[in-house]
Amino acid sequence: MEAQAQATVKEALAALYHHPDDSIRTAADRWLQEFQHTLDAWQVADSLLHDESSNLETLIFCSQTLRSKVQRDFEELPAGAFRSLQDSLYVLLKKFNKGPAKVRTQICIAIAALAVHIPVEDWGAGGIVNWLSDEMKAHPEFIPGFLELLIVLPQETSSYKIAARPERRRQFESDLCTSANVAISLLTACMAIDQLKEQVLEGFSSWLRFCRGISASELASHPLVHMALSSLNSDQFLEAAVNVTSELIHATVSHGSGTTAEQLPLIQILVPHIMGLNEQLKDQSKDEEDVKAIARLYADMGESYVDLIAAGSDDSIQIVNALLDVTSHQEFDICSMTFNFWHRLKRNLIRRESYVSYGSEVAIEAERNRRLLMFRPKFESLVSLVSSRVEYPEDYHTFSEEDRRDFRHVRYAVSDVLLDATDVLGGDSTLKVLSTKLAQAYGSCNTQQNPKWQPVEAALFCIQAIAKSVSLEEREILPQVMSMLPCLPHNEQLLLTVCSTIGSFSKWIDAAPAESSILPPLVDILNKGMSTSEDTAAAASMAFKYICEDCRRKFAGSLDGLFQIYHIAISGVGGYKVSSEDSLHLVEALSVVITTLPPESARTALELICQPVINPLQELIHQGDQILQQIPARQLTVHIDRLSSIFSNVKHPEVVAEAVNRYWPTLKIIFDQRAWDTRTMESVCRSCKFAVRTCGRAMGMTIGAMLEEIQTLYQQHKQSCFLYLSSEVIKIFGSDPSCADYLTNLIQILFSHTVQLLRTIQDFTARPDIADDCYLLGSRCIRYCPNLFVPTEMFQRLVDCAMAGITIQHRESINLIPPQALTDAERLRFLNIISDAASGSSLHTITDRFGEISDVCRRNKTVQDLVQSALRPHDLTFTVVPQQLS
Repeated sequence: MEAQAQATVKEALAALYHHPDDSIRTAADRWLQEFQHTLDAWQVADSLLHDESSNLETLIFCSQTLRSKVQRDFEELPAGAFRSLQDSLYVLLKKFNKGPAKVRTQICIAIAALAVHIPVEDWGAGGIVNWLSDEMKAHPEFIPGFLELLIVLPQETSSYKIAARPERRRQFESDLCTSANVAISLLTACMAIDQLKEQVLEGFSSWLRFCRGISASELASHPLVHMALSSLNSDQFLEAAVNVTSELIHATVSHGSGTTAEQLPLIQILVPHIMGLNEQLKDQSKDEEDVKAIARLYADMGESYVDLIAAGSDDSIQIVNALLDVTSHQEFDICSMTFNFWHRLKRNLIRRESYVSYGSEVAIEAERNRRLLMFRPKFESLVSLVSSRVEYPEDYHTFSEEDRRDFRHVRYAVSDVLLDATDVLGGDSTLKVLSTKLAQAYGSCNTQQNPKWQPVEAALFCIQAIAKSVSLEEREILPQVMSMLPCLPHNEQLLLTVCSTIGSFSKWIDAAPAESSILPPLVDILNKGMSTSEDTAAAASMAFKYICEDCRRKFAGSLDGLFQIYHIAISGVGGYKVSSEDSLHLVEALSVVITTLPPESARTALELICQPVINPLQELIHQGDQILQQIPARQLTVHIDRLSSIFSNVKHPEVVAEAVNRYWPTLKIIFDQRAWDTRTMESVCRSCKFAVRTCGRAMGMTIGAMLEEIQTLYQQHKQSCFLYLSSEVIKIFGSDPSCADYLTNLIQILFSHTVQLLRTIQDFTARPDIADDCYLLGSRCIRYCPNLFVPTEMFQRLVDCAMAGITIQHRESINLIPPQALTDAERLRFLNIISDAASGSSLHTITDRFGEISDVCRRNKTVQDLVQSALRPHDLTFTVVPQQLS
């Protein structure tokens, strides 16, 4: 049987890699994946790895299979079977000592995973590292394979592909940590072998990352450290040396590493060696991957030693200059490595905690000002450097969607850096730096025969990114910027950014002196943006909303122009390219302006903005009931959503109430004819909700008609939005005695039908929207009109209904998990921590334990299926026993 299985695996691999038919390759791949989950995969993979006739494809697949079986399915093996597995893996490690490298790596990972699973004593005295030390001394011809295993061991401790229980994983980590000195000694012994230098460096970084227990003074004089630092100037070993140096940096600032003074012996060795790489960083002939490695090292140094750097010594300024060199690199992937450093430096410079050691407030303020003054030129340089990163490439129009997304992410990242800079420099000073860029770009744009719009757009993008940080009193730069905007070239992408800039500075525009008259030309720009493209129309509509919100009182005398823009956009004729979604910004814009008007003027204005919304609805209604019932919901909701925005944003309760009463017949017909349509009902209920919120008790008799409508329709169509709308009505009118009869009837009808819908767990699963809105309505009844609800028998029926919704295992969940998945000790420890939490222990402890128990129950597919099957809710039906009336 085994021979047949081996032959089948070989055939499937041959089909996967070489068959011309895609369907056969797919089937072979599926079969091989399923095979890896079988019990037979252990023996078959092991045998084929020992088989001298196995080709490279077979060896790679079988080594991956054996590795994954050891990692996740170790519990499948019978007790004691690990010894033969251990012996076999040892033989395979020696067999593949010189390669293939991919196979040897998988064998090493498998051995490391086995070491995690089994107790330390099963490797002999001292565990796997001491065993490895003995083997390396006894069989020096196999050192390359042993050395790779030494590299892999600390890396695999954090691999959650290994389905080990948390207690066992913690014990392995502890055992491995005690062996760190042995591992470092082995690596030191291998230094003399030139061919192994790169592996030695990889192993050193791996063990440094795992165990931070070596003192700084010991590391400062350690030969491995000096080998790594000297290798920074070697092209062959640069990346491996960078990894070691980076881990050494982290070791000096890691938790428990001691004071800065204790770490200084090592820091004073590391920093000069890193700073010595600056010329390589600037060397344009250098391989890009090497430059990335050096840049990463500078970024690690900056982030790790930011507290020292922020003190502002001459040496720290040199480090900052080097990091500015990295920021200036033409490749954004390299440049952006420093961004986190600048963020951390900014935080250190501005937060008070950085200066508490200076004692008095006077001393603190003096030191803070000294540091800010010292670093100010560096942040000005930073602003100047990163602002050019957002410039559109000439070939942007050829970019794929993925490339465009990447470019947008670049802009987001640069915006964050600019905001960090404003925290140090202040918004107005940052604006001044950016305005220089804008002035240069604008001058070039006006003097060139074929002007480039990209530099102008980039400068404007950066300026609008810091808009919230610029003071409303700024009078030097922004007036020039605003007067420049109408004169810019008519480019679509530039126009989009111009519109966004106008919107971003809406509060400043409102605060600008009245005599400057900057608003009309800016509105003209937005008007143009709405007619250029869908993208510019979206930006212009949003900007128009911000302008109207913040400058609403400046529009009081120019309503005719606003209404003209609004009617063109809403009607869809006249050349505007505003989408229905973006048109809501215009609806909101006009609505907030109307709020500033006196009631009589607001009444006329409200009628004007409602007409383009109500008229299309009434035209659809006049086409007859059949047409109204058949049209797509979108043809209705696009208008109803606009009505919602009007009812929400016009803050004249009486005026809006009159409009609601006037348009109620139209809304009622939609209720009656489309009650089956969830999307339309959610839209119209939302519109009614905002009407209720804005108008309150000014709605008068309309609220009664609305309640009668929804309670009648709910009995027929069971739309959850009717419940939600009712909860809003209860919130506003629950305490109004004049509405008691309406509300009592509403409560009785809605709840009596809802409890019939929610009788079993399956009901709650099938209609979570009904359940959610039902209990929201119930909670609001208890809060706002308990006298109408709690004394009734309907309240008891709702409580009984709620009991059906909570029949999910709670305290007994942990006991349902079978012992194959969770041991009694693990179960007890979990319950004890829960008990401690109830007594006030830290939340951190219980969340860690929840994560741990989750890992145990998901450690492999077999266990996961077992646990899910045990915890799956039973099919319960909740029956309420009627109470006898006394």
